[in-house]
Amino acid sequence: MTTPNTSAPTPSAAPYSAFPNTLRARLIAGERLIGCWCSLASPISTEVLGLAGFDWLLLDGEHSPNDVASFVPQLMALKDSVSAPVVRPSTNHAVEIKRLLDAGFSNLLIPFVESAEQARYAVQSTRYPPQGFRGVSVAQRNNRYGTVPGYFQGINEQIAVIVQIESPAGVAAVAEIAAVEGVDAVFIGPQDLAAGYGRIGDPAHPDVQAAMAAIFAACKAAGKSIGILAPVEADARRYLAQGATFVAVGSDLGVFRSATQGLRDRYKD
Repeated sequence: MTTPNTSAPTPSAAPYSAFPNTLRARLIAGERLIGCWCSLASPISTEVLGLAGFDWLLLDGEHSPNDVASFVPQLMALKDSVSAPVVRPSTNHAVEIKRLLDAGFSNLLIPFVESAEQARYAVQSTRYPPQGFRGVSVAQRNNRYGTVPGYFQGINEQIAVIVQIESPAGVAAVAEIAAVEGVDAVFIGPQDLAAGYGRIGDPAHPDVQAAMAAIFAACKAAGKSIGILAPVEADARRYLAQGATFVAVGSDLGVFRSATQGLRDRYKD
């Protein structure tokens, strides 16, 4: 008869893949990082995107039908992918951020940040005390259920925080936002920015482009990486030429919609 093993689990010799966080190191170094948006809330579509070789994939919780329960299977689907998962919570709220961290994310894109105070709140939401106020769970998915050696001592430095500027107030405060310690990059939301300047649906308008130029200038002065969502190739290449390094060049929804419509159109009489 075999004696059951009742000993505590042996800590893993190899830390969880997001610890250390190579995406954060690359982001801080200003490397060019090309990504794609994941909006379909499906582990299958996310897994397929993970085979393409993007540097990062954004799993969206703001404008997609995602929650923590649907994010975890998508993280599992990316386990063997070279693409680093980034998550956008629905809002800048410590409880939601805590749950996403515990679920396994180490890279966060925080939406609609309009002040240095809000940026500091976002950073502190991702840090354990004394640097922040992230709640403590000794066994959760991000630390492989308590088996990662030294997790609590080192994880604060391994969380990437990217803040999204998408309003005139955010543009006005961008220099102060970019200067916040722990903010690793600033991300431009073109469509909301256009709406905020009364140019909804027209991010190419000179007023909106001038606001973007101000963001670029402030981030370059602060030495912070600049990101943007640019599904039109000409736009993406222009922003890359202007100095953006963290660029999403499309979305699963956009690619699927375009490909399926194109396939149908080829058979129209």
